[in-house]
Amino acid sequence: MTKAYIRKGNACYELEEYQTAKAAFELGSSLDPEDARFTNLIKKCDERIAEESGDSLDQPFEKASTQVVPVEGDEEGGQIVNEVPNQATSQLNVKPKYRHEFYQKPEEVVITIFAKGIPAENVAVDFGEQILSVIIDVPGEDAYHFQPRLFGKIAPEKCKYEVLPSKIEVRLAKAEPLNWTSLEFSKDSTVPQKIHVVSGTVSGTVSGSQRPSYPSSKPKRVDWDKLEAQVKKEEKEEKLDGDAALNRFFQDIYKDADDDTRRAMRKSFVESNGTVLSTNWKEVGSKKVEGSPPEGMEVKKWEY
Repeated sequence: MTKAYIRKGNACYELEEYQTAKAAFELGSSLDPEDARFTNLIKKCDERIAEESGDSLDQPFEKASTQVVPVEGDEEGGQIVNEVPNQATSQLNVKPKYRHEFYQKPEEVVITIFAKGIPAENVAVDFGEQILSVIIDVPGEDAYHFQPRLFGKIAPEKCKYEVLPSKIEVRLAKAEPLNWTSLEFSKDSTVPQKIHVVSGTVSGTVSGSQRPSYPSSKPKRVDWDKLEAQVKKEEKEEKLDGDAALNRFFQDIYKDADDDTRRAMRKSFVESNGTVLSTNWKEVGSKKVEGSPPEGMEVKKWEY
């Protein structure tokens, strides 16, 4: 399936794995030689591979010029002086041979140098208190030097590196759990921040005494006794009027009454269809309580 090789090649190309991408495109091209897309994609890979290998960056410096400078006290004589161009200025316009990037954890900084196919014996890495030195010296090519002054101090004895087929990975152990705002030190660098780890989460804070708080999925335990007491207090302090106040009055009577009084209240209220409420069990216990509607109203029985 040629489409699969195109997708694989494009994915590898975006991941900057140009050799792998080229191999995928070449396999796809062998299945469908007439598809011009593979030719264009292979060409793009070749351009990127050439950039990484530094073939397009080998620009020699201008040859040093010479001039005659008069020697002090001797107007006729002269001294030949080699005028060397400012190397630092010239190198500002030269793209680094290998691209690098970094990311950090609370305890370390990981630097990746994208140098493919470099033998381990051609790589030399040294660690200082705040200096890193990486030298890639391949026979027949200009040596690559990467020697930054680091943003913060490191523990050299805990640092390590590994030469992989597609890159060189350098792991710097931080001397302190500080948040590096950049890889290299500069006078304009911001104040480093302490890094705290709380439940596996990294957070930066200016003060070491401050601790971030995070929402928890663990349910909180409810004190039902306390909640019930609070509700009762609110009900007791609540000011009511009209029917609500009357109902509250009857509720309070029923709550504090004895069994006979409660029976009398229930029997009289039910049998009178809510028109009579008696607290005297001797009076209502032996007979049926008839309804006593308010003035101007009458009791009607509903037939089903």
